[in-house]
Amino acid sequence: MSTVTMQDNEIFGEEHQQLRRTTRQFAERLAPHAEAWDEAGIFPREVFKEAGELGLLGIRMAPDIGGSGLDWWFTTAYAEALVHTRNAGVNMALMVQSDMATPIIDEIGTDELKREFLTPAIAGDKIAALGISEPGGGSDVAAISTTARRDGGDYVINGQKLWITNGTRADFITLGVRTGEDGYGGITLLVFPTDTKGFSVGKKLKKIGNRSSDTAELFFEDCRVPQRYRLGEENQGFYHIMTNFQGERLIAAISCVAGMQLAVQDAIAYGNERTTFGRPLTRYQIWRHKLVDHLTSIEAARRLTYFAVDQFNKDPMGATRAITMAKLFAGDLAQRVMYDCQQMYGGFGYTTEYPIGRAWTDTRLITIGGGTSEVMKEILIKLEGL
Repeated sequence: MSTVTMQDNEIFGEEHQQLRRTTRQFAERLAPHAEAWDEAGIFPREVFKEAGELGLLGIRMAPDIGGSGLDWWFTTAYAEALVHTRNAGVNMALMVQSDMATPIIDEIGTDELKREFLTPAIAGDKIAALGISEPGGGSDVAAISTTARRDGGDYVINGQKLWITNGTRADFITLGVRTGEDGYGGITLLVFPTDTKGFSVGKKLKKIGNRSSDTAELFFEDCRVPQRYRLGEENQGFYHIMTNFQGERLIAAISCVAGMQLAVQDAIAYGNERTTFGRPLTRYQIWRHKLVDHLTSIEAARRLTYFAVDQFNKDPMGATRAITMAKLFAGDLAQRVMYDCQQMYGGFGYTTEYPIGRAWTDTRLITIGGGTSEVMKEILIKLEGL
């Protein structure tokens, strides 16, 4: 299938393409393990180390702490190529490490915290998790109830987190806690080492998709961490979380678009070979029309997502509208694309023998994680003044 001219010639140069090639080669080495790692519910820790050695975990981080100092177009090239693992759980875990748990530390962490946590995370020596969601609130960050009170030179933390990717084996957590009054004005961010006394992993959650990423519930019982582990100012964490959410939603949209493109390419290849009633599936008009309709919609999603990347590069605070639209549009579109691609495989699509079976279940997360589609619509309603 032909690639997009704008993608190759107007946006991405040779350095982007080199990163794309490096990432794809890495991803394709992992792909044969996809089914086994999903069945195991986890993948080897060494994958983080290999990603770190290839420079994939600190693309936008400063060079003096081990990063590459690049921009979101390089992250885009990385995320688009990573889908070739054919394992969304691995991709989710790596992206939490590279683009969700660590950017806040890079943005507002002290030099001491960066050396202690960020440098080994970029190298893949330490695994990071983002601890925001709780049983009483996922998309509603202002509802955080896990508390941290000052006691001498420490914070004493009590509470629970849920839906935490990398939660069973993270070495540290970028943690949202309540230090002030109810609402968005009383939230603080901390770096939390998981070897802290009083911390425990409740259980690894059984999910219908993204199964190779370990997702856990976490408990904090009188956990003490020094106040120097605070990120930014006390009670100002909500604003940093919201900015970080934009990056999380953007990389979700990028990955979603690339995943749809790969699924359609696979479906076309399968349809060219699979015959029914004496002719290939792609000789039937119903499938031809569905496939070109989806390719058109995917291209529209890609353009919207690239616009959001451009806006985020130029002005992170001014990109909320574009990013929200990109995640909403790509996420909802993916449900239809993956459904039709799976349908094309017939009974084989309902097994794990072909990647489309996993892709169908994995894609369900995009309309839930990082803010549900319904929350995306509420954000846009406010932005549009409706």
